[in-house]
Amino acid sequence: MSSPPQHHAGAAAATWTAETFDPPLLAEGGSLAARWLGPVISLGIFAAVLWQLRTMHIAQVVDMVPRSPLFWLVFAGYYLVTPAADFLIFRRLWNLPAAGFGALTRKFVGNEILMGYIGELHFYSWARNRLRMVAAPFAAVKDVAILSAAAGNLVTLAVLAAAYPFLGALHLGLAPGTIVMAVTVTLGTSLVLLAFRGRLLTLDPTDLMFVGGVQLLRVVVTSLLPALLWHLVLPQVALGWWLLLASLRLLLSRLPLLPNKDLVFAGIAVVLVGPDVAIGGLMTMMASLILATHILVGAGLVLAEFALGED
Repeated sequence: MSSPPQHHAGAAAATWTAETFDPPLLAEGGSLAARWLGPVISLGIFAAVLWQLRTMHIAQVVDMVPRSPLFWLVFAGYYLVTPAADFLIFRRLWNLPAAGFGALTRKFVGNEILMGYIGELHFYSWARNRLRMVAAPFAAVKDVAILSAAAGNLVTLAVLAAAYPFLGALHLGLAPGTIVMAVTVTLGTSLVLLAFRGRLLTLDPTDLMFVGGVQLLRVVVTSLLPALLWHLVLPQVALGWWLLLASLRLLLSRLPLLPNKDLVFAGIAVVLVGPDVAIGGLMTMMASLILATHILVGAGLVLAEFALGED
C-alpha cells in the first residue's frame, strides 16, 4: 500500500489512508474502476467535444470577436483563472508538479461541457494513478469541491444583499416567493456545511482557510472579468453598468429553482443598458467563444493525454 501523503500538516496527514478516505470502489487495488475511470471520462469529454461541434459556426464567431490584443489577454486570464486557482491549491496540498496543470484544465473543461463534478472524478483518477505519494486523493478533491461551492454561495448571498433594494426596480418578472425560496436553498446548503464541517471536511484548519481564500478570490475574479470583456467589446457602455450586470449574472446563475436564467439576464441587460445596444449579439458571441475554446482545449488535452499514454 502507498505511504501516507507527504503533507506539511503532519498530525492531520498522518491519519490519511486510502481505506479511510477513498471510496472502496475506487481505492487502488480494490477494483478496475480506478484504472479505467480516467480514460472513460476522457473519452466522454472527447465525445462531448465532437457533439458540440455540430452547433458551432466557427466563421461567424471569428467575425464577431474583437481583434484587440487586450481583449484576448483578458479572455485568456478569465478562462485560465479556475485551473490556475486549483493548481495553487493542490500545489500546496500535494506539491503538485507542473504536469498537474493540464489535468486540472481537463477537470475544468469536463465540468463545463459534460456535467458538474465529472471533472473532479477525472482529476481524482489522474491523481490516484500518477501521484503515488498521495495515499488518499479523494479527501482533498472532495474538500476543495465543497469549499468551491461554499465560496460561490457566500459571494452570491453578498451580491443578493447588496442588490436586494434594487430588485424591484429592475422588473425581473420573478415572484417574491421564488426569490425567497432560492435564497433559502442557497443559505441552507451553506448552513449545513457550517454545521457538519467537522464530518464533511478532512483537511486541517490552516489548509481549509487557504483553500477557502483561494476559492473566494476565484469566484470574485471570474465574476468581474466578464464585465471587462463586455466593456472591451462595447466601450460605449460605462464599465460600471457592466460590473452591475456581472454581479446580477452571478446571482442568477447560482440561485436554484430559477427557470430561464439566460432570458432573465438578457432582460435585465436590456433594461439597464438600453435596447439600442447589441446585448444579444454580445452575449451570443461570448457564449460561442467560450464554447469554441472549450472544444479546442478539451480536444487538444484529451488527444495529448492518449498520445502520451497518460492514465
